[in-house]
This record gives sequence, C-alpha cells and structure tokens, in this order.
Amino acid sequence: MKTDKKQNQYRVNEQIRVREVRIVGESGSTVMPTRQALDMAHQQGVDLVEISPNANPPVCRLIDYSKFLYQQKKRAKEMKAKQVKVEVKEIRFGPQTDEHDYQFKLKHAKEFLEEGNKVRAYVFFRGRSILFKEQGEVLLLRFANDLEECGKVESMPSLEGKKMFIYLAPKKAGVAKKSQQARDREASEAEAKESMKLTKAATMEADIDVETPANGGLFANAKISADALKKLQEQQDED
Repeated sequence: MKTDKKQNQYRVNEQIRVREVRIVGESGSTVMPTRQALDMAHQQGVDLVEISPNANPPVCRLIDYSKFLYQQKKRAKEMKAKQVKVEVKEIRFGPQTDEHDYQFKLKHAKEFLEEGNKVRAYVFFRGRSILFKEQGEVLLLRFANDLEECGKVESMPSLEGKKMFIYLAPKKAGVAKKSQQARDREASEAEAKESMKLTKAATMEADIDVETPANGGLFANAKISADALKKLQEQQDED
C-alpha cells in the first residue's frame, strides 16, 4: 500500500494532460508541447515524469520512472539520517533528595543534554510534602545552574498539580555517542600510529649515524638510536 501511494504522487507519460510542459535536464530547460515531450521519452526509452505540477507550465523530467522513485527514496533516507532526533528525557526528584542521588541524576542529565536531547526535571510532592514546594524550587534552580555549561533554561520552575517542572534544552546540537568498541578501535589505531612514528624517527637517527663513521661504529650507532628513541618518548609523554 505504501509503494502504491508513493507511485501515485507523480503523473507519468499519458497521465500528463496539459498542453505543454517544461523539460529540465543537465543541459538546461526547454518548454515544448506535451506530445513532443512524450515522443522524446519514447525515443529515449524512458518516461516523462511530472515533478512540479503547480509550475506554469508543469516541470517534467525524461527519466526511467523506477529509477526516479529510487532516487527520491534514497534522498529522503539521507535527509532523515542527517536530522538530529531530539527526545525529552525526564529526571525525577523528591523534595528532600540527598546529595548522592542528586549528583547521580545531574550526571545523567548532562549526558542527555550533550547528546542533543531536552531534559524535563521535576520534583514530585507526595502528601504533605507539598508544604516544601519552596525547597523543591530551590532544588530545580540549583539543578539548572549546575547544567548551565551544556543546557539552557526554557521555562522556570512551575507547579502543575503535585509536580514542579523545569525544562532545559541543549546549548548545541547533539553528537552521536560512540560505542565502547569504536573508542577501543580508535585508541588502538592512535597507539599504532604513535609506535610507527617513534620507529620511523629512530630509523632516521640510525641512518644518519651510519653515514658518519667517526661516531664509533655500529655499537655507537645503536646507543645513539636508543638515546634518540628515549628522548622522543619523553617529549611525547610531556606533551
């Protein structure tokens, strides 16, 4: 059913019943009678596809219709992949949340914001704890202040029934979180590159010493190469 709906979005060949159309292609655009455009399509073994029916005259392309649908589907998929999906994550507090629990939830809220999600934090007042609503407001304001580097307040604390809400939005677009496997692979690649760099530097030092016999022969060359390698490693550690 979805495929049929997609196909019916465009008029093709004899379904196009206007007097003239504008044909667009790599060489530009040309206005011609629809019958002439249909004849061109048949000669080239393609279809006449109407891509902009509201233009005057309607805009068409000479292209294989199945190929055209594939291109449209691929383009839509790429656009969807580029979009950052924003979710609203909830953080719940009690009016007398202890410090350890507060820090734990603060950490998660920071991760949510850095990934590009919004955060809705609220204090839930159970029974007579509604008497401590000022304490809940202070808690939410502290929460927003502790997240000011990665989040901005969209609305100040407000009481809705037995819950007091505050809304935070990320300051910058989210970045896809890397998996542990990806991080390990990057670390291994960086380590391998560093090792190759050190080996290359040591080899260059050895080549210089071999060309200068006055240094004392192979044993002196080996010693100098080892010293150069050690010095380079110390510089890398300092950086």
